[in-house]
Amino acid sequence: MILHQLTVGPIMANCFVVGCDKTKTAAVIDPGDETNRILGALAQSKLTLKYIINTHGHFDHVGGNKKLKEATGAEILIHPLDAPMLTQLASSAARWGLAAENSPPPDRTVTEGETVIFGDITLEVLHTPGHTPGGISLSTDGVVFVGDTLFAGSIGRTDFPGGDYGTLIASIQNKLFRLPDTVRVLCGHGPETTIGTEKRTNPFAAMK
Repeated sequence: MILHQLTVGPIMANCFVVGCDKTKTAAVIDPGDETNRILGALAQSKLTLKYIINTHGHFDHVGGNKKLKEATGAEILIHPLDAPMLTQLASSAARWGLAAENSPPPDRTVTEGETVIFGDITLEVLHTPGHTPGGISLSTDGVVFVGDTLFAGSIGRTDFPGGDYGTLIASIQNKLFRLPDTVRVLCGHGPETTIGTEKRTNPFAAMK
């Protein structure tokens, strides 16, 4: 698996370029901003973008959808409960004193148990709401991309519209913490961690 991590935009969201070594097809997870850098990472590994996957609908994770789709023709995927947020990015960013372009509508919505396949890579969709109603995580081959559900030593905020603390903790404990302890957790902000580390030490969600 080819993997590039880029920290993009003023809120420093993590964007991931995930590519298949064999077919050179790829998905970009959470293109929040700085589309030229994302395109550069794709070109560096000679990857053809097939999917733009949004772990949730907040502007700092999806603000590059429009430009990336225009440049590549890739399909936009998001959970149906967060899809309406894609048309509200400009107003959401403005509340932070920032700018973002509204996204085109999704080409496809994805829900719990579905898979996104490109080349030899299969991403399993886990519905992990709490930060947003339609938050998803994507699991494959010892790695899980969790968006803003779980962080190293922390959890996603639940004070935005649609957030719910109890739902978030349930998503972490009942979905993510059922993955093997060795699985790498690639977060929407900040450094990576592992499932085992967070199960043992996360002050909000550790298993008692």
